[in-house]
Amino acid sequence: MSRVHLSDEGRVRARQRASGSAGLYLAVGVCALLFLVPFYLIVRNALSTDAEITGENWQFFPTDLQWGNVTELFGDETVPFGRALWNSTVVGVAHTIGTLFVCSLAGYGLARIPYRHANKVFYVVLVTLMVPTAVTFVPSFVLVSSLGWVSSFQGLIVPGLFSGFTCFLFRQYFLGFPRELEEAARVDGLSYWGSYWRVVVPNSLNFFAAIATITFISGWNAFLWPLVIGQDQEAWTVQVALSAYMTNQTVNFHLIFMATAVSLLPLLFVFLFLQRWLVQGIAQTGIKG
Repeated sequence: MSRVHLSDEGRVRARQRASGSAGLYLAVGVCALLFLVPFYLIVRNALSTDAEITGENWQFFPTDLQWGNVTELFGDETVPFGRALWNSTVVGVAHTIGTLFVCSLAGYGLARIPYRHANKVFYVVLVTLMVPTAVTFVPSFVLVSSLGWVSSFQGLIVPGLFSGFTCFLFRQYFLGFPRELEEAARVDGLSYWGSYWRVVVPNSLNFFAAIATITFISGWNAFLWPLVIGQDQEAWTVQVALSAYMTNQTVNFHLIFMATAVSLLPLLFVFLFLQRWLVQGIAQTGIKG
């Protein structure tokens, strides 16, 4: 009797696990479909005409794909989209490299270099997270304008190199970094800079890759600051160029969606290439200390 009872319990538990797994997969599938709907709309409308986009008779996909929209996008002389892609690439890469260097050094100094006012400096960094961007926007523009950096890469990149939140993440990560490795480096005669560059950075590539992904996406999607600084068309970024297709008089729907689809490709490539390091790096932040 006991064996029969145990086998019945095993079958019940197996059915419960199967039903739970089925429900989980169903929920994940529904969430995935909802997540993919915007991408479907972008691709569908990018290969459609304005009449097909705004028409009453909706088609799942246009019968005649408008591949000429790509040629029209890059051939439009009023909006230099190719130049905007290049500008966004330069700004995104430079902004990412600069932010990683500056904020990682600041975070490492706050976490490892003994200084009696280190905690006070850290609290000041945290306070900057509470200051609205609108408060510093005008002073930053006045400073950049006085330096003659309007419509230049310096004006687009330099003001955003330091991020209080990124500095905070680096500090929290370095607090959990094994001190034994750094102590061994110090015994070998390395300075704090040597320990940082030769020991900490090579053993923290996952975390650096995660922060790089987030920073690049943030720099690529920036709009307000590039809109104000990039007063010349040659200094427009992708997001500013996208806004140019929507004016008070006309809205070029097919160009907006095609430009959006093209501008998403670098982000998809970066995310797909670095997603493994992104998850591992966020898990290693160790929000503690």
